[in-house]
Amino acid sequence: MHEKSLRESIASLKRERGAVIMAHNYQRTEVQDIADFAGDSLELAREARQNDAGVVVFCGVHFMAETASLLAPEKVVLLPDENAGCPMADMADASAVLEMKNEHPGAVVICYVNSTAAVKAVSDACCTSSNAVDIVGRVPRDREIIFVPDRYLGAQVMKVSRREMHLWPGYCPVHNRFSAELISSGKDLHPEAVVMVHPECVEEVCDAADQVLSTGGMCSFAAGSNATEFIVGTEPGLLHRLRKENPSRKFIPMLEEAVCSDMKLCTLEKIRDALDRLSPRIVVDESTAKRAAVSVMRMFEDGPITPVEEL
Repeated sequence: MHEKSLRESIASLKRERGAVIMAHNYQRTEVQDIADFAGDSLELAREARQNDAGVVVFCGVHFMAETASLLAPEKVVLLPDENAGCPMADMADASAVLEMKNEHPGAVVICYVNSTAAVKAVSDACCTSSNAVDIVGRVPRDREIIFVPDRYLGAQVMKVSRREMHLWPGYCPVHNRFSAELISSGKDLHPEAVVMVHPECVEEVCDAADQVLSTGGMCSFAAGSNATEFIVGTEPGLLHRLRKENPSRKFIPMLEEAVCSDMKLCTLEKIRDALDRLSPRIVVDESTAKRAAVSVMRMFEDGPITPVEEL
């Protein structure tokens, strides 16, 4: 089917279903273009929580759709390709996190949103790359902190917050491809460019960059900056949004090949089919969902973060 016809079919089905389409910044350009909302994990989590639509088509990966379901259990949450996973999320399992927690009695477990619902269910609070420093800052100083599953985001949070943490040894294979050498070669070609990298990058990359920001943070920074060129160290899907929002500026991918294959599994055809069939639907089992929702909701609350068992 021609793309124009697909877009028309999606628009018709969306009206019929009373649906909203949300797309992560790493999605295909054509998927971002038909979405009602595009953003990073925190922006999409907030929208899923606040939006009035009864059906949410989540164009992202499995943990993101799970999180939307946790925040809005009364809604039908669809993931157009249920095979869209996250290698980093798969690097942590709930039983091993519990073992680590038992080794550090009284510690607060902060889990990055890039984690399964089961891991969120044994954590005390969730965070995203854009609010991780703030979330960690809410943990009382006399508490140990366990941070899962991204050791590189954790290292950046430690550096900024000046808090020691026990880091889970997970990482993002895509962001692990960036290097300080790529920054150096990019600056040789574009000496005036501002280098923005994601905090999932290794420490030497973050240290060599001008700005370390979430994808939403990169969009906000670029919009307010006087710079005209930017070297972008994250999945290149973000460049579509950056270019749309800043047409007079130049955005250069640090590594064009650093593509997340899971993020590209969603297509217009799959969105149409998901709306037509109301499937694949993402549902978290009740016992896991109840506990996991507590850690996710604590992102949106104020006050100190202590172990959930102490509430």
